[in-house]
Amino acid sequence: MKLFKLLAFAFGATLMLSACHKSELTDISQPLIQSGNVITSDTLKGTIKGTLLSGKTYYFSSDITVNDGDTLLMQNDVRLIALGDGKTWQTSPEIIMHGTFISLGTQDKPNYITVKNSADLHTQASQQTYSNVFQGYWGGIVASPGPATAANPTPTGGDMIIKWTHLEFAGGPAGPNNDPAIYAQGDPRYIIFYGNIKKNFILEDSWIFGSKDDAIRVSGGKISVMRNTFELCGLSGGEFFNMKSGTVGDIGYNMLIGAATNALKASDAGSSGVQCNISMYNNTMVNCGFRQTKTGRGGSIDYEKGARGFMYNNMIVNCRFGMRVTPDADVANIAYNNTLYYGSTSKIVGLFLAADGIAKFQSGDIQSTTAGQNDPKFYGYNVNQYDYTANPGPITVANQTPAAVTVGTSNFRVQSSSPALGKGKTGITPIGAVKTTGLYGTTITQPGKDIGAYQNDGTGNQH
Repeated sequence: MKLFKLLAFAFGATLMLSACHKSELTDISQPLIQSGNVITSDTLKGTIKGTLLSGKTYYFSSDITVNDGDTLLMQNDVRLIALGDGKTWQTSPEIIMHGTFISLGTQDKPNYITVKNSADLHTQASQQTYSNVFQGYWGGIVASPGPATAANPTPTGGDMIIKWTHLEFAGGPAGPNNDPAIYAQGDPRYIIFYGNIKKNFILEDSWIFGSKDDAIRVSGGKISVMRNTFELCGLSGGEFFNMKSGTVGDIGYNMLIGAATNALKASDAGSSGVQCNISMYNNTMVNCGFRQTKTGRGGSIDYEKGARGFMYNNMIVNCRFGMRVTPDADVANIAYNNTLYYGSTSKIVGLFLAADGIAKFQSGDIQSTTAGQNDPKFYGYNVNQYDYTANPGPITVANQTPAAVTVGTSNFRVQSSSPALGKGKTGITPIGAVKTTGLYGTTITQPGKDIGAYQNDGTGNQH
């Protein structure tokens, strides 16, 4: 990572550490990292690169671009505010990422890429409200190699590395400047689009909220998606995480509540030449699929159109449809087991396996034939609080209480009497497509002994 250099105090800190006794190293702050120049203006526009500084707030009201070969890095405790109204593509700014994007939030000092609240620009009109969730105020981040030029005939694009970061309220309409291979004009844009088959997409310990369509779509890339929380995405369609041809990697320990359609979808649609191959394990999916307006679609996990991979230790709770593996998926190279299914109504129980799929219950699954059996026994969430008998879907978000589609103050760890404890399959090897570890790489949490995103020993999802 030759683009990066430690700030001057980091060198001094290194010298101090070398002189300390090991037992004295109890509260040492990690030095902040800088890439290239410091961005001094709080208003971003045009072509940018460099470092957004810890503790600062930045704004953008028009598209900003990072060129191929350049890097935009956010230190921790940075707020990046999109100033848009979502009405047109001109007033829904996006981040065009042809280079490398790195957001290094921390557990104590997370980053935000969001819209204004009542404290921004001295206004009382907050956009960060439940009623505004699908306004699509900005255009999200679109990351792919830039166009070839005489000076750069073979652009390579860059990695996307996002840690401990809130990404929210995207979905503004696409315009004529968007790549038609990604968006048709007028389409709602995703919070993140990533398409670079040779590079890495890393999303760890972050929060994804309030997209108008898909939250994240990856059309080619080596991925590691670990320990994130996805909430309330998709107005009347759209997945939390949608993967296409050329996407290879792991999705583990994510908490996913309130997707319009599927929580997770893998498809080899496209023509990248690299098969979509995804492992999904130890994820918790709650109340997904109920806003999808097309018949028979969506709810939890979907493998289709030549995709392959494996699914273990997942928890599917009150989703409109359970696991879906279609006949045109790479069925011979798909494995799954140790899934906990819960349904509070007989209709949900009857659709634990999608009717148009070929998936079957496995020996390690926990499922029932009667509504209310095998309650996962979350510490702080009543799985029966929403009436899905009266509201079987499709249903608008206006008729869903926030508790059905957001985490809020709920606690999705499980009690000591939960049927999920000790029923996970260990010894499974993640795909491990992302090879880099450390600050600029990934930390892959291995499949756990308990079903779901939260492990009884405190590992797994940390939200």
